[in-house]
Amino acid sequence: MNYRHAFHAGNFADVVKHLTLVAILLHLRRKDAPFVVIDTHAGRGAYDLKAEDAARTGEWMNGIGRLALLEGDGALAEYLKLARNKDIYPGSPLIAASLLRLQDRLIAIEKHPEETALLTSALGYFPRAKVEEDDGYRRLAALLPPAERRGVVLIDPPYEAADEFLAAAEALRAGLKRFATGIYLLWFPIKSKAQADAFAGEVLNAGAQKALRIDIDLGASPPTPDGKDRLRAAGLIVVNPPFGLAAEMEALLKRVAPLLSENAIAGVRWIAGAE
Repeated sequence: MNYRHAFHAGNFADVVKHLTLVAILLHLRRKDAPFVVIDTHAGRGAYDLKAEDAARTGEWMNGIGRLALLEGDGALAEYLKLARNKDIYPGSPLIAASLLRLQDRLIAIEKHPEETALLTSALGYFPRAKVEEDDGYRRLAALLPPAERRGVVLIDPPYEAADEFLAAAEALRAGLKRFATGIYLLWFPIKSKAQADAFAGEVLNAGAQKALRIDIDLGASPPTPDGKDRLRAAGLIVVNPPFGLAAEMEALLKRVAPLLSENAIAGVRWIAGAE
């Protein structure tokens, strides 16, 4: 395994991704009916920001580290409560597990044994969370449709492989065939506008009828402890977003984005359908 999220945990992309995930989960909690969360590339679940990996890049300092004094309500308050937990930054499965009710459940999939062991430990206190050591793309089709008929699928691969964008879009295509009403949250790095736009096109070709795109670009990259260039732009596509999520995320990004970078540009737009 080459990619390790421990180097990047708590960075600007994590902040926006996890804030969006929290907002979606709070929307699902408004109804008593149970829901499921499926995380296809779960990682280790919790990340020590004082450990060598995180300290080497220092990316978290220009992410969650910039929100130390921020206050808010709703999804923002819930996210900050979970994410500003001393030196431990929660990954998406730990965030999801923390927001489950007694009737809800989480399936967190991770294919690397070392990460799976750490993930199992991180989720050990959550009886409604299940860890599976498997390939997330392969396993997803077998898990859909869920018995609950409500839920969110997070597809957040490392984008190491040359065909990762296509693989993520194909996973969505297969998912929509089996669980057309599910909410799908796809994260992707933006290294070029053309690549990001092409990925959005693949999502639409996969059959998405309603899709929201959320982008953040930091502008000039802030300095890092090792002096290396870091990812400065990332996006999310939310398929079948809950009603009101677009306006909610616009308001949240207006507050959060300027804190992540003085030059940040963030946007929310429909790429398919609308409310």
